Amino acid sequence: MTITAAATPLAPPQATSSGTAPRQSGLTALTAIAPAVWGTTYIVTTELLPAGHPMFAGLMRALPAGILALLIARALPRGEWWWKIAVLGTLNIGLFFPLLFLAAERLPGGAAATLGATQPILVAFLVVMVLGERFSRWRVSWGVVGVIGVGMVVLGPGAALDPIGVLAGLAGAASMGTGVVLTKRWGRPEGVSALTLAGWQLTAGGLVLLIPTLHFEGIPASIDGAAIGGYVWLGLTGGLIAYTLWFAGIRRLQVTATALLGLLSPLVAATLGALLLGETLTAIQLGGFVLALAAMLAGQITPRSKKGHRIP
Repeated sequence: MTITAAATPLAPPQATSSGTAPRQSGLTALTAIAPAVWGTTYIVTTELLPAGHPMFAGLMRALPAGILALLIARALPRGEWWWKIAVLGTLNIGLFFPLLFLAAERLPGGAAATLGATQPILVAFLVVMVLGERFSRWRVSWGVVGVIGVGMVVLGPGAALDPIGVLAGLAGAASMGTGVVLTKRWGRPEGVSALTLAGWQLTAGGLVLLIPTLHFEGIPASIDGAAIGGYVWLGLTGGLIAYTLWFAGIRRLQVTATALLGLLSPLVAATLGALLLGETLTAIQLGGFVLALAAMLAGQITPRSKKGHRIP
């Protein structure tokens, strides 16, 4: 028997009943943990992992954590969910992970983070075509503000824009942006938890990466204790836990607003650079922090006109 997904409401819940707004704020805060954790990817990649192996890093982040989730959930997709998970796992994991690591390796100064911050703008257009939502000028505007803010934080005068790194960063944003929208569109099968959905996608993405990784990169010649710790962190915390929170949030929150939470990733990356690597933050960078945070918070609000109608 084929399991089918129940239709997911596209509009955020109305804050008319007592306690709805606080519950939604709490869910937003939980979902925001995922991009905050993903912000550690940059420092882990550059400081702990063997250089020159972005596909292997993506494989180690995905497949072990996915198999662990399958062992916990003891459930496999059924019917049409086999090909849906293949698509979602490829977009959210199999393509996104190696592109993310490649951009992080080839774009110094946080340029990869700036390119990744364009994802909410892309999502705002995709939801019109895929979900049939109205175009949100409000959130696109704040998405642009967010990109400007992130650029102010992470782009220094000496930042080199390597063409391959730029393409990888933009392609990564497009891949995960599409995956996020399709995750919202398809929801998840009845009775399937966010942990199980994350495990399915991590496993599918890891399997997509397995053969290309072994063929083109192979296993790094040397993997020390620090690298093992980095892979464990990225797989369990940045992979399984973060994606479980992310998919749970996408199911219940407005998808364009959720995408704006991704602005946390480059801000966390810059903060860790300042705290752990001794990088200094200038007045311009601090101003960028304020802009990016303002964009992220404003994007969670759906304003109303004087007549009480929601403004798209």
